[in-house]
Amino acid sequence: MDLTLFKRYARCSDQRGSYASLFFSEDPYDMARAKAICAQCVARPQCLEGAVARAEPCGVWGGEIFVDGLPVAAKRGRGRPPRVPRPALVVDEVPFELTDLPDVAEVA
Repeated sequence: MDLTLFKRYARCSDQRGSYASLFFSEDPYDMARAKAICAQCVARPQCLEGAVARAEPCGVWGGEIFVDGLPVAAKRGRGRPPRVPRPALVVDEVPFELTDLPDVAEVA
């Protein structure tokens, strides 16, 4: 897939950079949401391949978290690590359900 098609079909590419804060966040919840967006992307393999080739210093690329140019399973938080490892955080792509949206009649 060439660069123009990659930018066109990548789920994170909205031409405004709206997802930049999500894909380069330090918050585990934001990183889990970014990985959920990548999970359904058709450009995921090319994105991951390009990030490895460029040795991206940080962020979520192709559904993987990068730290110092290498993909890691989970980013270590600040401070002392817990005695019992925490389970992996898995979230939905969208943080709310469609039932939480107001009706059109309520908005008007």
